[in-house]
Amino acid sequence: MKTYISILRGINVSGHRRIKMDALRQLYSDLGFENVKTYIQSGNVVFQFKQVDNKKLADRIEMEITKRFEFQVPVLVKEINELKEIVNQNPFLKDTSKDISFLHVTFLSDIPTKENLDKIISGQYQQDEFQIFEKSVYLYCPNSYSNSKLTNSFFESKLKVTATTRNWKTTNELINISDKL
Repeated sequence: MKTYISILRGINVSGHRRIKMDALRQLYSDLGFENVKTYIQSGNVVFQFKQVDNKKLADRIEMEITKRFEFQVPVLVKEINELKEIVNQNPFLKDTSKDISFLHVTFLSDIPTKENLDKIISGQYQQDEFQIFEKSVYLYCPNSYSNSKLTNSFFESKLKVTATTRNWKTTNELINISDKL
């Protein structure tokens, strides 16, 4: 069995696309996933399943959510080792002047094209900083992520990929939950 983390985009935000966590856990169990755990209400699910392509798992979860809840939710799936690598590669951790409470990771569905990356690299984003490595965008938003221009919608529109962001605490807690399975 492999340990996976699925990250759902845009559920339970401002009363829209509501999914209760017990219903989400049940959906995952009904799909044959084992040891299903959720973390907070924003769509973070840790589970175990046989080794399968991450994209196929994401598609399967998306289809079942659409069927049961009658709305679409983008889903990204990472294996636990991928998530650990993403955490370990965060370039902002090397800078001790950075307060880790302002760190976030935006997970991308695909590696952006160089052409799309070039469109955002030279932009001005106030004090916010970002670095992109493959399918991860590392963010440092010292004036709060809620005040940043570097949102999921920004990255999706500029990079032409699905994006969903988690703060540093949540990202690390998903690893902690996974390690306990």
